[in-house]
Amino acid sequence: MKISLITAAFNSASTIRDTFDSVLAQSYDDYEYIVVDGLSSDGTVDIIKEYEPEFAGKMRWISEKDSGLYDAMNKGIRMATGEVVGILNSDDFFTSNTVLESVNRGFLVPETDAVYADVRYVKQNDPRSVVRHYSSKGFRRWKMRMGLIPAHPSFYARRELFEKFGFYRTDYRIAADFELLLRFIFVHRIKTSYIPETFVTMRMGGASTSSFKVHFRIMKEHLRAFKQNGCHTNVFFLSLRYGGKIYDLIKARLKKLFN
Repeated sequence: MKISLITAAFNSASTIRDTFDSVLAQSYDDYEYIVVDGLSSDGTVDIIKEYEPEFAGKMRWISEKDSGLYDAMNKGIRMATGEVVGILNSDDFFTSNTVLESVNRGFLVPETDAVYADVRYVKQNDPRSVVRHYSSKGFRRWKMRMGLIPAHPSFYARRELFEKFGFYRTDYRIAADFELLLRFIFVHRIKTSYIPETFVTMRMGGASTSSFKVHFRIMKEHLRAFKQNGCHTNVFFLSLRYGGKIYDLIKARLKKLFN
């Protein structure tokens, strides 16, 4: 099964080498790697050109103006030719060299439309320092009313789903990933499967991981996503998810103190 892996990049010179190295280290080799750069000015394109030969024909890339992260993701998906599509952000990297192998194994289960797993967050300047572990194990479809979704960076879906149900909505600034998963999983009830592994290591400081103002915008966009998809929720339900975040942070801190 061919997997299309997509990385959207913009001024990512300080981190994208880790991303590329983690893809090159994968034990599963039936994949294509699509890199969509948004006209970076910090040397990112030079790094892409440097790494391109190492992928031995598996990498395709473009560098052109886009309308943001979700527009870049959509470009990559439209370029994809694999049966399955996944996203690996340019400041993230695979946690192990068997991630794509596990993805392929997950789709061997009959009628599986998508798979997901866990992710971990690390300090921006110290990838060895784990701040938080996000487990998708407890995800259930009904929990989406509380704003809970499987870890999006671990989400791999059949390419035909995007053609059938639509791409990322570029009129969302932060929560287009939530809206897409809500549309796929909650509204269209695709068949998903959880893989009990940590797929991706994410650096803290992304668009959806900081500041009260950002979380307020996320709340607004989540409410909008429910309304546009004809689903019911409210501010109280959506606020419940923050209890889980606080628990994860405390758990990670205690583990660090006592290990």
